[in-house]
Amino acid sequence: MHQPYLPSGQPTAPLRPSAPAPVLTAVKLMYAGAAVSVAGLIIGLALIIVDIDVAARGQFLGHSLAAQKPLVITVWMVFGLVVIALWLWMARANGQGRTWARIVSTVLFGLATLQLPGGFTKPVSHAGFGATVLYYGGTVLFVAAWLVGAAAVWLLWRPASSAFFKQGFTQALPRHL
Repeated sequence: MHQPYLPSGQPTAPLRPSAPAPVLTAVKLMYAGAAVSVAGLIIGLALIIVDIDVAARGQFLGHSLAAQKPLVITVWMVFGLVVIALWLWMARANGQGRTWARIVSTVLFGLATLQLPGGFTKPVSHAGFGATVLYYGGTVLFVAAWLVGAAAVWLLWRPASSAFFKQGFTQALPRHL
């Protein structure tokens, strides 16, 4: 067997074994969560455009948001892109076996769980059938993302996954004598 060496001539430490099936499936689910979040971002933008009262629930701190549509669109886009980035970041970090990523993923899922009941309260809209369809489409996507997150977190805490994360993250580093 050939032992790989660094340019300094020292042999490298053995590389971390590949992730077990539950972790790989969780990573795929996280990528699916990012895709669902992209769809949710698009539906949310459509809601803002169709009916600002549906998207922003009418008022914020007693002020009408109808005049602030560009601000609402910007905030929605930033929030949506942050959510997508978190899905992608957690997928990559968990796939690499980063222990902190499994914990952060669990905490983010807990925060999403706290938001879940709010997804079922429908604001009053005067925009008609189109806004209602968009609203329920957004709710379905939020629930779908939550279910994806639940499955991913469950997989990350399976026994095979726990053994993988306990090994710690290693790269090809020189061995010290």
